[in-house]
Amino acid sequence: MKSLLALLLASAALSCAHAPSPAPMTPAQQADSTAAAELDKSTARFAPTELRVDLSALPANERAALAELVHAARLMDALFLRQSFAANPSLLSLLAGDRSELGRARLHAFLVNKGPWSRLDQETPFLSGVQARPQGGNFYPADATKEQVELWANQLPEKEKQRALGFFTTVRRDARGGFVAVNYSLEYQDVLQLAAQHLRKAAGLTAQPTLKAYLEKRAAAFASNDYHESDVAWMELDASIEPTIGPYEVYEDNWFNAKASYEAFLGVRDDAESGKLAKLSGELQGLENALPIDEPLKNGKLGALAPIAVINEVFCSGDANRGVQTAAFNLPNDERILRERGTKRVMLKNVQQAKFDQVLLPIAKVALSIGAQKDVSFEAFFTHILMHELMHGLGPHRVTGSETTVRQAMQEAGSAIEEAKADIAGLWALQRLVDKGALDKSLEATMYTTFLASAFRSIRFGITEAHGKGIALQLNSLLDAGAFTVAADGTFAVNAGRIKDAVAALTRELMLLQAGGDAAKERQLLADRATVRPEVKRVLDRLLAVPVDIEPLFTTADELAPTR
Repeated sequence: MKSLLALLLASAALSCAHAPSPAPMTPAQQADSTAAAELDKSTARFAPTELRVDLSALPANERAALAELVHAARLMDALFLRQSFAANPSLLSLLAGDRSELGRARLHAFLVNKGPWSRLDQETPFLSGVQARPQGGNFYPADATKEQVELWANQLPEKEKQRALGFFTTVRRDARGGFVAVNYSLEYQDVLQLAAQHLRKAAGLTAQPTLKAYLEKRAAAFASNDYHESDVAWMELDASIEPTIGPYEVYEDNWFNAKASYEAFLGVRDDAESGKLAKLSGELQGLENALPIDEPLKNGKLGALAPIAVINEVFCSGDANRGVQTAAFNLPNDERILRERGTKRVMLKNVQQAKFDQVLLPIAKVALSIGAQKDVSFEAFFTHILMHELMHGLGPHRVTGSETTVRQAMQEAGSAIEEAKADIAGLWALQRLVDKGALDKSLEATMYTTFLASAFRSIRFGITEAHGKGIALQLNSLLDAGAFTVAADGTFAVNAGRIKDAVAALTRELMLLQAGGDAAKERQLLADRATVRPEVKRVLDRLLAVPVDIEPLFTTADELAPTR
């Protein structure tokens, strides 16, 4: 979809290139031009970055399979737009037909944000006449309230309640005006059938057995609405092409953190880097056993399979490509898979390198003291992102004394607390592995300072976003503990004497919160500490010329699979 719209914009630009000199602008035209410039300034916070991936090692049949996967992945954009906001498809159609300067600026902003709200600006609408973003997305009836849906769900038999508030159903009105749960396979069957066709074509082209198995099972899941078997097949995937496609993350559902959004990641595996990091899977049980929480809260037997894949991203779409780009992910979110097999971590190395080069290094030069800047390294950035993903699978996942999952108990507070837990526990785990000798001692000199610089990177995502909110909580907690310090010139540094204890203490605090399952307490914690303090704001004000993130240009994908 994005490629098609890019072609429309290119065509519009070409048609204007040979036009005669324009007449003086009217006041209305001047106002539009000013508004376009403001929107362009806003979207310029995402630095356009070509993502080229060397496909020369792939045989012709595998490249053809990857091309089919690109076509399938593009369809996830259409699904995500529908899930995020009911009016998105009609808005997109209107914007694509507006060839004016302001129209092109609005279209670009819409595509970057996947909707009419700026994700970096506390979801402020940039299109006139657009309402505030619905906190329930388009997963629930527009005329319903959260309380009404919750009351209805609580009156259902337990199995029906689990389905109603499960990952793969929407809630709609029935013929009598009541609520009914509708399977994704029915709600989105028009697009899912097309996506399944591409997956089956790709399965017929590849000669890699585990890739074929995953694609066939995922195509079947689009029709059956049962994703378990295909999730298991994804966990067992061992192929040069690494696709992830389907409904996964729940960030768009700010009511219950329950409804999964469609997305896709397509990449080519980096065997050398994957081999280096795979050994860390064997450290997970030891890390779980050593967590700074009470013994009853620990999992004595983690899932046996915890694969790690390092890939170079060829394409992403849907929930994976809206606003700030994903640098790594930890899936699936199905608690059954987590208990049975653990989770799989996928690192997007070329995306991470682009973020480090274009965003993190420039931030460090502004936010950190001169002495601290030398301790910012890509290795520390890359390895902490890995540990963040690994730590999602560790710690409490059920409320103490209950079968209720932490995700269910925490509702809309859940994502920010979980992201903060994974971040800070990732730092704690890196220190444990350095002390053990599983990671090089040199990492200790760079990991805390690199994390500090990256905190300023993440908080710029906005504190309405789960990652930005989670990092604000951590940054303020470590400032309060004296683990981070602020110099007279406003630059930040790490206090080596306090950082280790402060990281362990915050890891414990967040995990105990999750085990307690007290959503009100968690909301209060976020209200108290997930804020932008004056000393942080002063640094952020000096970062206005630095990109917030990248806007990927999928050059290889567009060459491999031109838009039909």
